[in-house]
Amino acid sequence: MSSASSLLSEDQFLCSICLDVFTYPVTIPCGHNFCKKCITEHWDINVRNDCPLCKKVFITRPELHINTFISEMAAQFRQSAGKKSSSCSKQQWTNTGEVLCDICTETKLKAVKSCLVCLTSYCETHLEPHQRITGLKRHKLIDPVENLEDRMCKKHDRPLELFCKTDQICVCQFCTESSHIFHHFVPVIEEYEGKKVELGKTEAGIQKMIQERRLKIQQIKQSVKISKEDADRETAASAQVFTALIQSVERGMAQLIDMIEEKQKTTEKQAEDFVKELEEEISELMKRSAEVEHLSRTEDHLQFLQSFPSLNPAPPTKDWTEVRVQSSYEETVRRAVAQLEETLDIEVKKLCTNVELKRVQQYAVDVTLDSDTASPYLILSDDGKQVKCSDIQMNVPDNPQRFSVCNAVLGKQSFSSGRFYYEVQVKGKTKWDLGVVRESINRKGKISLNSGIWVINVRNENEYKALAGPPVFLALKSKPQKVGVFVDYEEGLVSFYDVDAAVLIYSFTDCNFTERLYLMFSPCNNDGGKNSAPLIISPVSHTD
Repeated sequence: MSSASSLLSEDQFLCSICLDVFTYPVTIPCGHNFCKKCITEHWDINVRNDCPLCKKVFITRPELHINTFISEMAAQFRQSAGKKSSSCSKQQWTNTGEVLCDICTETKLKAVKSCLVCLTSYCETHLEPHQRITGLKRHKLIDPVENLEDRMCKKHDRPLELFCKTDQICVCQFCTESSHIFHHFVPVIEEYEGKKVELGKTEAGIQKMIQERRLKIQQIKQSVKISKEDADRETAASAQVFTALIQSVERGMAQLIDMIEEKQKTTEKQAEDFVKELEEEISELMKRSAEVEHLSRTEDHLQFLQSFPSLNPAPPTKDWTEVRVQSSYEETVRRAVAQLEETLDIEVKKLCTNVELKRVQQYAVDVTLDSDTASPYLILSDDGKQVKCSDIQMNVPDNPQRFSVCNAVLGKQSFSSGRFYYEVQVKGKTKWDLGVVRESINRKGKISLNSGIWVINVRNENEYKALAGPPVFLALKSKPQKVGVFVDYEEGLVSFYDVDAAVLIYSFTDCNFTERLYLMFSPCNNDGGKNSAPLIISPVSHTD
């Protein structure tokens, strides 16, 4: 058996489906052999019960039995191949990954070409006949490859040179004239190039998806980092707020205790005075009682009547019926709690606004005025940080960006995402406009309140209004000297703050931002010199 198996080649024991040595080989009715698992899976996947080699179709799925002869031969070959592989692995000329010459008998040299007709790989020396003999010159030579049998049609023993686009498999020339006669064919190289381009696009798409996901990971990590920073900042701010509130409550509690103790002292003093007065009355009454008792024991009628007029009159006494010593602390506590509530409400609003202002000041940006947008009546400082109104129109180019009717100017910076904050000094002014506007705002005519502006303005020193539609009149307790403006593009939020008082003036919420936003400044007209002070963009000093 050993000598017989040595005459057999490997391809006689290879399953044409898995291309490996048979495992539990079975023979189907057409005579072809396959691994039992391979042919079973083939029939499970395909609708027809056909032979993968000859395509013969069976009406019913054949019953499979192990071909013991082929199984024994495959086992013998596997054992022999294992020994040969073990022996070859010890030889120095074995080079993993290289295709070796099939003709060399001793030291095998590296193959330079493989012949698809001979199904053999050749080194430089053994390739010489294919370069010299006319008949061999017509053979198809390719770069050296292993498993040349896999490049041959199992049915026609011809090279797989064509690709059947109908069945999506490689076929030989004879296949196009038989089982694939009406199918669409292209050369293998053409299909290869097409698939290569398609694969390149797929790879590019995959790499793009990988990059997008890596970018998303970075964004998520950055969001987590920002969230952590916000959480730490809010935690510290909350601790500050609650500490201040606790201190305020403790002060209120101490004041209430002092009030109760003071009232108790007053009550005790009043009680002491009452007791002293009562004791004095009792003393006087006891003296009179003694005199009355002494006189009442006199049995001499004449003496009794003579002494009776000299009896001391009754001492003056108070009617103690309605006198009470009571102290009710309910009203004291109620007033103290009400006052504490009012104080806490004021403190909470003040502290929360202060904390909020500190938070938004973290997003401070450097703002510079854009002279190309300034109204001809406006004068800008050299550093672009101040603007005031002139009574004389300046000689400036009338470009599309410039305001021609409204005495306004925009900042050079624009924003289409994120958060930003800036501060403007309005001290000494009786009229001004501040806020943000969309990029497409009308610059050559009157600005409509519904055309994409979110500003507050002041008229007559104390007439404050929020403008983004119907005007909203604002009642402010103090006149702002410096105004902070905060914008959160994604949240659709624009907030205005009295920086010095750390008070929120007004907030536009649920704004629909669809364009780039620009910062708008309007010092308004001079008003006969009453409003000649400039608007000044101030560096942000974080609120204490």
